Amino acid sequence: MTQRLHHIGYIVASVEESLPRFLASAGAVQVSEIFEDPLQKARVVFLAPPDSSGVLLELVAPTEPASPVSAAAARGGGLHHLCYEVGDLDAHLAAMRSRKAVLIRPAKPAVAFGGRRIAWMITPEKLVLEFLEAPPHNSASSV
Repeated sequence: MTQRLHHIGYIVASVEESLPRFLASAGAVQVSEIFEDPLQKARVVFLAPPDSSGVLLELVAPTEPASPVSAAAARGGGLHHLCYEVGDLDAHLAAMRSRKAVLIRPAKPAVAFGGRRIAWMITPEKLVLEFLEAPPHNSASSV
């Protein structure tokens, strides 16, 4: 089963207010527009290390009280999840279930990734993991 660390998700109260501080403190560059994902009920932007060779950082802010990240943002935000890009999303979720991980949000298309599916699980150690379906071999990946 192939997987690679794609990004680290960090919850903030406001993407627009946090972005300049994260760019400065992480020495990062912005690699996506700020956009809203209505399915995730969040505003998101992606940052990369200056040499663009490392793992991305995703800033995530809730857009409404029903957002899955609203409670974390109200507590001050912080590190939220690790996202792994996987070759076969459905097989990977099944393998994770066999390791006692629990599905917390089923697979659905994600605006951030051009409609590729994502799913969310939590491990017995309370680690929140997002799994991103790898792009087809003949397509260009957005973020």
